[in-house]
Amino acid sequence: MKNIALITTLAIFTLAACDDKPAVKPAAPAPTMTQTAPPIKPGTPMPPGHPDINSAGPMDSPAATLSGMTDIEQPTESVQTQEATVISSIDIPQFTYLEVKQDGKTRWIASATLAVKKGDIIDFDEGSTMSNFTSKSLNRTFPSITFVNNASVGNKK
Repeated sequence: MKNIALITTLAIFTLAACDDKPAVKPAAPAPTMTQTAPPIKPGTPMPPGHPDINSAGPMDSPAATLSGMTDIEQPTESVQTQEATVISSIDIPQFTYLEVKQDGKTRWIASATLAVKKGDIIDFDEGSTMSNFTSKSLNRTFPSITFVNNASVGNKK
């Protein structure tokens, strides 16, 4: 399909170049216009929920900190909500593949390089699960694997 599109495009350009008609000058670029909104007069009604335009907002103050903000969603660190026991691990540059036992079931997860041993208990976030993932570096296909952002070693069993 890509080849057909490429060939068609080349044919159109070739035919256009062979045309005996004089070249058409491109139209002059349209002048750029900048327009600023007129100033909003104090007392002008704003839509419901709009902050007061006459007072400094929380971000206008250099002393503003995330802990002092109430109406802005607080950033959250990745919550490590799951726990599992390490059955085996495979290290490759920058990644660790972990076979873990969780709730009586065996599954695979992958995280940034993590030093673990069989029997370690790890905590990790929800991550993103992929089916039939093929690792080129391992030359192996995992029926299901979860890629997690954060994993850490907890207690040893």
